[in-house]
Amino acid sequence: MDRKPPKTRSEKGEETREARLKAALKANLARRKAQAKARAVKPGGDGQEG
Repeated sequence: MDRKPPKTRSEKGEETREARLKAALKANLARRKAQAKARAVKPGGDGQEG
């Protein structure tokens, strides 16, 4: 069984950064979809706060 050489610190950092960005984007999209859905259901709401 061949072992892969250990990854350098920068390669590991890029992978974790990519994973964090992907998770943040997914969470942001879900939050925005929920907000849009809430605005659409709200009677008399014009989508503006304040």
